[in-house]
Amino acid sequence: MVNKSKSQIPNLPLPAPLVAANSGSFTEYTVTQRMPDIARRVILENQFPTEINQSLEKLATELPRGYLPPLTNDSGADFYDWEKYLQPYKNQRWLDVPWFVAETYFYRLILNITNYFQPGEYQNIDPFLLQKNQGLETSIDAIISLCIQSQKWLDESQQEGKPNKSSLIALLYFALWGNRVDLSLWSAFEDDRSSFDIQTQLSNILVDDTFAVTNLLIKSENNCIDFVIDNAGFELVCDLCLVDFLLGSGFANQVYLHLKHHPTFVSDAMIKDVHYTKDFLVKSSNIQVQSLGKRLTENLASGKLVLTEDYFWTSPLAFWEIPISLKSELAKSNLIVVKGDANYRRLLGDLHWDFTTKFADIVSYLPAPILALRTLKSEVAAGLKTEVLEELATADPKWLTNGQWGVIQLVE
Repeated sequence: MVNKSKSQIPNLPLPAPLVAANSGSFTEYTVTQRMPDIARRVILENQFPTEINQSLEKLATELPRGYLPPLTNDSGADFYDWEKYLQPYKNQRWLDVPWFVAETYFYRLILNITNYFQPGEYQNIDPFLLQKNQGLETSIDAIISLCIQSQKWLDESQQEGKPNKSSLIALLYFALWGNRVDLSLWSAFEDDRSSFDIQTQLSNILVDDTFAVTNLLIKSENNCIDFVIDNAGFELVCDLCLVDFLLGSGFANQVYLHLKHHPTFVSDAMIKDVHYTKDFLVKSSNIQVQSLGKRLTENLASGKLVLTEDYFWTSPLAFWEIPISLKSELAKSNLIVVKGDANYRRLLGDLHWDFTTKFADIVSYLPAPILALRTLKSEVAAGLKTEVLEELATADPKWLTNGQWGVIQLVE
């Protein structure tokens, strides 16, 4: 049951949302440059007809100075929800609406334009599929290295007959930094970004609660763990290695993966992407990669690994506006793992919190312990120490958005 003593919203007054009208901000750069580029890549990477491409180009052109267009009824199950979400922002510019609203609506609008929900030739065509698949295929060397190491950790844990804390911590680091391969920020066709050394990244973790996480999981048996998944590609493989280890070593006996109902944020993972990734692993010529794919197949068949989707994850709603039904499901969890930058923004409502605000005071509304694994790629943060902020201001002025810094934050 949901813990009714938990606050339904953060314990603090809510600050203002991020908006792209803030001149010189990363938010402005995203709406005026990154989002138009993404719309134009959809044109280049698909074979949509001229009419659709013209609509995509019109969207790209209007983003920097134009107004939010209405959503036409495209048979999407969330259409009427979006009518409600957009009601407060009618006749407003993209620059002036809250950034999280602008960004989530932008991706929903791309699906509207490309006839994703409508019966016909383009129904269920993922406009970002090329980048997702390329992101997985270009990281095969890193996938092999990770699977070899992950297999060793799993074998050691099973031989010892008990969960291995140090191996779990290492896989948590992989799950954190796997996020640096996010496709909406970097192109999958640039230099391979998955070949980084996890150990050299430890100094770039601004909050590191990994030991507390292992202590929490070791305390009880038969843990059920929920993952709010972020990206497909190499990051998803990192997540699946962590899930495989949790199930195989005794840290958990059931894991739920919460996935997006439709394509969004370019590389966000859907149920179909998990199946594609599993099949990709099974077909590998490397025995350890194959073994991971086979164990995932077995865990899916046995119900130890469950894939689930909800339109909440593609909505513009803050995490504290979560539907009661979904919140009740999460209340059964021993740990909710929230992956990635966009999901972190949802946790914080994408609001201008003071960076030193206690993370637990904001995320006070969830019915179970929550672990955020996030590589920073937006101007939202909480739970940081003043001295850390002072050091960052000098060492790396772009620390909030360049994907070089991470947090592993636990609220028990």
